Amino acid sequence: MKTKLRLLSKGLFGLVCCFASVMVRAELTDVTQTTPHIPGGAIGKSLTQQIGTGRGDEFTPGSSIYLIKRDPARSVRRGRQLFQRKFTIDQGQGPRVSRDSSGDIQENPALGAGLADSCAACHARPRGSAGAGGDEATRPDSRDAPHLFGLGLVEMLGDEITHDLRAIRAKALAQATDPLHPKRHPKPVTLPLISKGIKFGFVTALPNGNIDTSQIDGVDPDLRVRPFFAQGGEFSMRTFAVGALKNEMGLETPDPVLCAATDPSHPITVITPAGLVLDPTLDKITNPPVCNPNVDGDADGVSNEIDGALLDHIEFYLLNYFKPATGRLTENTRKGLEVMQDIGCTSCHIQNLRVEHDRRVADLETKFDPVRGIFNRLFSEATTLFDVVNDGQTYPKLLPKQQTFLVRNIFADFKRHDLGPEFHERNYDGTLQTKFMTEPLWGVATTAPYGHDGRSINLEEVILRHGGEAQESKEGFERLSANNRMKVLDFLSSLVLFPPDDTASTLNPGHPGTNNPQDPAEHGSINLGALFQIPSEGPE
Repeated sequence: MKTKLRLLSKGLFGLVCCFASVMVRAELTDVTQTTPHIPGGAIGKSLTQQIGTGRGDEFTPGSSIYLIKRDPARSVRRGRQLFQRKFTIDQGQGPRVSRDSSGDIQENPALGAGLADSCAACHARPRGSAGAGGDEATRPDSRDAPHLFGLGLVEMLGDEITHDLRAIRAKALAQATDPLHPKRHPKPVTLPLISKGIKFGFVTALPNGNIDTSQIDGVDPDLRVRPFFAQGGEFSMRTFAVGALKNEMGLETPDPVLCAATDPSHPITVITPAGLVLDPTLDKITNPPVCNPNVDGDADGVSNEIDGALLDHIEFYLLNYFKPATGRLTENTRKGLEVMQDIGCTSCHIQNLRVEHDRRVADLETKFDPVRGIFNRLFSEATTLFDVVNDGQTYPKLLPKQQTFLVRNIFADFKRHDLGPEFHERNYDGTLQTKFMTEPLWGVATTAPYGHDGRSINLEEVILRHGGEAQESKEGFERLSANNRMKVLDFLSSLVLFPPDDTASTLNPGHPGTNNPQDPAEHGSINLGALFQIPSEGPE
């Protein structure tokens, strides 16, 4: 096993990939719920078995923390299957708010959310992925369910930008209030807020210790970047998942991590299993729907429907979820990117951003490959990002290296922008939401219809819908020749999502040239099972 891990840590996956993967489809029951089933047609464990020994710690076999530390690929697989699991009424699914779902929808937008029995009900296209595909009626003009590819990278980038901006604010404050500072003077100190090449305006510190936030641009005055939800409403994947489980599925969890950070009497700083620091002295952290199982509860008095161990696996899965792919690149796509740069699209849709401390344990680079790509002419190269740490236990810890990582082709700036009245959104009380986060463009070719509300039918229409801060770039696109317009659209069409179960990879390359591409053993897949370390845990 240790030899295998050393090989994997160097990226030599081909030595362990000569077996077929277990297929996973969009929404799944488990083997104890439905019959008959074939390999890949159902989750291999019951919900109780997925909970295992609970959250535990790195020394508690079968616990979520133990698997995250010592068998992280298994935790990712388990989180993925929880994401695709069809929850039942007996397991607590529904109601979201109350049995009659009545009340003030402006005060509680969950009254307008859709009821589902699986996360994959809204995030499932392409097949079996955490993709797009659902429309959520959370405002009068609707919301389009975004894909979740690369979500962990988005969380890390948002968190690092936040730390950078707050460090600049602290520097300005120190200069303005330190009587011994060589530049001390009775005037305010103004510094530019720049992180990863992105400009967020200016912050001004006053000699009396106050902060002037009037020149901050694209982010809240607290300088916390919140990249989740169209309006930029959340920064934590864990909180995002807890809210979705409750609002979309009626499933509650007294999560000990979030409950500790939001305790009304003694909130404390916590680190989630995925490595995000939640500090209540710096940020307002969203309360879970329930924390005290003996007091709180939903309409049925049930409060412990999703065990914290399950939430650990879901968060860790989202942290490590695959980036979108790059489809076929041609001279036209290369020119299309140049045209986008020329007309100013990439001033907001910034192509590449760097994560300084990558918390993931693996990365997949998925590209067009007509030779090795069997089903969709895409092929994934897998690379582990962990160190093997022997601590005398049966299985060593596999801990993230936390090295720098360049996130390519994300095309985002993590800022809110006003794109004009065609993108404005009515709230339930008739007021308008006018500013929204820049939507990353990776995967955009696979996520029609477009816009945060899904009201644009194709890529050309959503580009022409831009106005406000993007008016000049929209007009630049309008002035392009038909040929250059097509080149821009060709480039955007190369930014694709992919079905992990149908995409050959170094974890299971399949058999190129097969005459039976429908057979999972033939077309290959992204087989996380090739990275499992603890065989006694059995099939997932």
